[in-house]
Amino acid sequence: MKSSGPLLSILATIPDPRRAEGKLYQLPHVLLFSIFAIVTGASSYRGIQTYFTAYRQALNKVFKIKWKRAPAHTAIRHILQGLDATNLEKAFREHSANLSVAPGGAETCVFAFDGKTLKGSFDNFNDAKAKQVLSAFAVDTALVLAHIEIDEKSNEIPAVQKLLAELDVAGRIFTCDAKHAQKNL
Repeated sequence: MKSSGPLLSILATIPDPRRAEGKLYQLPHVLLFSIFAIVTGASSYRGIQTYFTAYRQALNKVFKIKWKRAPAHTAIRHILQGLDATNLEKAFREHSANLSVAPGGAETCVFAFDGKTLKGSFDNFNDAKAKQVLSAFAVDTALVLAHIEIDEKSNEIPAVQKLLAELDVAGRIFTCDAKHAQKNL
């Protein structure tokens, strides 16, 4: 659990959407433990609460906190739904940048950019196309460093250019699909 310390400090930089009074549970711990719950299979707010309840004593001991009980599923929902997605994305990008050091100590040198269509994201009733996401993958460390949604009326090409501008890829190798091998890029 010591390896989660840097992530916990990065999560502490995310602004808390709750009012100042009555905060029984610190935001960084709620976020980190929610990540643990989701990684272990929780797929709902009640599932996250069940994880908190089952592992509360162990989490208290490891993280030196004093939760007397797990937060209610409604409190978890209120906290998670109140978060700003851009702040959360920024925190995860910072964490992945910290992890993008290869096992030999050198920084990651190879990035792979690829777009995927999200299964089941189309809506025939409202005539909405399936959502597409472009991901930047660090080959050396097997981490997804960033991702962005591809606009419905666009394709991967402008999305790759936008993601290249956001990530620091100077002096590094990156790969894309064949459709990016155009003369005017």
